Amino acid sequence: MAIPALHAWFDEATNTITYVVWDPSTRHAAIIDPVLDYDHRSGRASHRSADAILGFVADHDLSVQWILETHAHADHLSAAPYLKEKTGAPIGIGERITEVQRTFAPVFGLDDVSGDGREFDRLFRDGDVFPLGGLQVEVLHTPGHTPACVSYRIGEAAFVGDTLFMPDYGTARADFPGGDARTLYRSIQKLLALPPQTTLYLCHDYKAPGRDHYAWETTVADEKARNVHVGGGVDEDSFVAMREARDATLSAPTLLLPSLQVNIRAGRLPESEANGRRYLKIPLKL
Repeated sequence: MAIPALHAWFDEATNTITYVVWDPSTRHAAIIDPVLDYDHRSGRASHRSADAILGFVADHDLSVQWILETHAHADHLSAAPYLKEKTGAPIGIGERITEVQRTFAPVFGLDDVSGDGREFDRLFRDGDVFPLGGLQVEVLHTPGHTPACVSYRIGEAAFVGDTLFMPDYGTARADFPGGDARTLYRSIQKLLALPPQTTLYLCHDYKAPGRDHYAWETTVADEKARNVHVGGGVDEDSFVAMREARDATLSAPTLLLPSLQVNIRAGRLPESEANGRRYLKIPLKL
């Protein structure tokens, strides 16, 4: 089975990994889960990380065909629109982004969010296959963290978003609106049914206790054997009980509020107001 070439960037501010993956023969490439640099304290955003990706693309003579999101992230703002502007590549995400839009647009009072996903260029269904040069990208619907989560399988590589973490760290939370621990377990089993040598490329790493370096590559075999939440054949009910108890102790991600209202727009920032400034909203709970 074909193996793509790839390069990864780790954004320590959000613990997010962005990938450029390409077909070595045609140089056709996809960018997966790009990060917009954003400082919440100052409200300052920049394209430093995205420009580094574009520099890599130019240096390696790659032609970007796709910008792919694994889901609407709650921990970083997406740089997808900027990369689309620079490359002309369409933005793709799972088709159930429509549910996420309809859930969160009212939370922020966003009248400009369609609810039908038109902000994105392609809404993928489970089982969709599309070319990346001479490679084939298979879309696997892997909900549970959010309803819209998808993984992208390219030969012996799978980019799994927020379903699994490194074996010593476990699995994604499932307590966001539309998330579900039981659904997450079944999505994880779908990934663990892939050939054992399949390399899994993760969207995040937070350094498990006792590990002093960041890591984001593992395999199906390692996850099945050693994952602290699902390894060794943990059954569904036990996982659900563990996941729900653990999620009840977790705080909201630092960038939850700015991320969601931007990312359900496919990364598009709010339009400028009369004074020329853009504003993100913070819903207050009194």
